[in-house]
Amino acid sequence: MAQAEILLDVKAALGEGPSWDERNGLLYWVDIDGKSLLTYDPATGEQTKATFGKKLGAAVPRQSGGIVLTLEDGFYAYEPGMDEPVLIGAPEGLSQVRFNDGKCDAAGRFWAGTASLTGGTEGALYCMDTDLSIRLVLDGISCSNGLAWSTDNQIMYYIDSPTRNIMAYDYDLSSGQISNPRVAIEVTEAGAVPDGMTIDEEGMIWVALWGGYGIRRWNPHTGELLLKVDVAAEQSSSCIFGGPEYRDLYITSARSGLTEARLADQPLAGGLFIYRNAGQGTPTYAFGG
Repeated sequence: MAQAEILLDVKAALGEGPSWDERNGLLYWVDIDGKSLLTYDPATGEQTKATFGKKLGAAVPRQSGGIVLTLEDGFYAYEPGMDEPVLIGAPEGLSQVRFNDGKCDAAGRFWAGTASLTGGTEGALYCMDTDLSIRLVLDGISCSNGLAWSTDNQIMYYIDSPTRNIMAYDYDLSSGQISNPRVAIEVTEAGAVPDGMTIDEEGMIWVALWGGYGIRRWNPHTGELLLKVDVAAEQSSSCIFGGPEYRDLYITSARSGLTEARLADQPLAGGLFIYRNAGQGTPTYAFGG
């Protein structure tokens, strides 16, 4: 058993979508319900917060500078100091959904999905290529969440949270096509569903369990549970490796939906946590468009 420590007691309503910007040594993450982009500089301890007019889902660095975000209805470009992000791409026909988690692959494509606002399966997974074209990859999704790619870029892992499954797909990095879907991990912990996810250099996946008070490290090839990382927040939501050598695991969490009684038992809910010296992590890929 391992224990994460609180890093920032920010009390985010719905912390999510973290990424590491290697160029600037910054951690980005979002507060979905707080409509905010948050940054943290571990070298100085400096924190910033920018609040917008729409809910955010995820934040990734952009190769040409700045950040690309998912907001409720599409992909947006953002530079620090801007009043509002600028729309750069949106799928047609979005209805009864909002964008949620997202991440870039090694070719610089931004993969992000939507979550149903009705509890149905109106959600989908999209891919925005570096030319800003957007294609539908999967539909019939309830709540699109974690994404990760194997270090050899041969496998993509994906989570639609209510299914409680972590799926694996064969992946063609040159085309961005997925095939051969299969269940890599089935989450069986009572009351917990898989949420955000990352992967380490050994090809093991680290998955935040919403309702599970922490992170689980699994071998996706054998299904073996390798490590439990306890987090003092029931709604652990996502995780990403960061720091100079990608050895620290940053963990987001949420307060949204918890009763006052339950919040009293977990006053650090909504905080940003860290599990130090977690192992050799993988970098966050920047958007190439």
